[in-house]
Amino acid sequence: MTALEIVFLVLAGLVVYTYAGYGACMILFAAVKDRLTRPHQTTDDKGFEPTVTLIVAAFNEEAWLATKIENSLSLDYPQEKFTIVFVTDGSTDGFSDIIGRYPRIAHLHQNERRGKTAAMNRAMKSVDSQIVVFSDANAMLNREAIRKIVAGFRDARVGCVCGEKRLRKDDQAGAADAGEGFYWRYESRIKAAEARLGSCIGAAGELFAVRGDLFTEIPEDTILDDFTISLGMALRGYRVAYAADAYATETASADMGQEWKRKIRIAAGHVQSVIRMPELLNPFRQGLLAFQYLSHKFLRSFVAPVCFVLLFPLNLLLVTHKWPLYVFMLSLQGLFYLTAGAGYCLQKRRVPVRGFFLPLYVVMMNAAAWIGVFRYLQGRQTVLWDKARRQVEATPQERIPM
Repeated sequence: MTALEIVFLVLAGLVVYTYAGYGACMILFAAVKDRLTRPHQTTDDKGFEPTVTLIVAAFNEEAWLATKIENSLSLDYPQEKFTIVFVTDGSTDGFSDIIGRYPRIAHLHQNERRGKTAAMNRAMKSVDSQIVVFSDANAMLNREAIRKIVAGFRDARVGCVCGEKRLRKDDQAGAADAGEGFYWRYESRIKAAEARLGSCIGAAGELFAVRGDLFTEIPEDTILDDFTISLGMALRGYRVAYAADAYATETASADMGQEWKRKIRIAAGHVQSVIRMPELLNPFRQGLLAFQYLSHKFLRSFVAPVCFVLLFPLNLLLVTHKWPLYVFMLSLQGLFYLTAGAGYCLQKRRVPVRGFFLPLYVVMMNAAAWIGVFRYLQGRQTVLWDKARRQVEATPQERIPM
């Protein structure tokens, strides 16, 4: 076997491990652990009711504010132990009139726009509750979300609990909807398995919670606040748990252009996270946590994009050997990219053929990773909200999962 063949097979193996092997291993190992340890399941959530503050940071979310407030007020938790805080940062829409109609909502506003992280830090200065739950303005929580996510803190070793992100289903889904939906369903299974083995790697900003006395301010230029806060807890020795029964529902990105913008920002945020939390790369000190981070995030953000760029030209070189394996591999790659191209054409024409959209989403994700890395290294990625537009449902009632 030549050196070229070894390089090709290693790169192909890394791609398979990154997108399928690691997730399969986590799910399998978690199932084995559950079978061997038979963990005790607590069903009486009402026996544990610490004080809770729900913080919603918003920037120009007028279209969602009333619906989000109604959703927040409908959550099942004792009112005397539940505080709701909306913090707005530089908003120029009709936020004040909307929030003012709800006297139970505490509102913190700042005219200067400094970004979501600064808004969260500012809100935390006025919080004295035992548990703090963070959520986005366009993410609707199920009625039991607070009880379910708080239940995870029964374990004193838990410093953060991640809720589940779900996307609203659409029978006429486009590429962004179909790709993002599959991605988050798969991510949710991996995160749940990771948490059962140790800590899940990264919270979703739509819904996660921390112990109030453990929260420490993070730099205002932090791009991925949810990832930094949750992994910061893990690095301090606390578990990051997962509550699948506490979920936030939102719509998918409006189109592939909006999802492209979001993925670039996430990729830039992962570069920043690696630079600021290099301990995550040290398996000798962090053990399982480092292994999970390297497998789940590092390979996907930095290694797989390189593999995709190199695999096709290497395969072209190897196919001259006339070996059936490399002819077959080249055919698979060609089919993959042709399907992605067909998916791009179909989504431009708004033809909902889901099978073509997943390859397109993978290609888009890896291309965005390259852009995000260079954008961060060039200092062009701002922390200020440049949010991706989301699909908007027909009626407020349909937006609130109960």
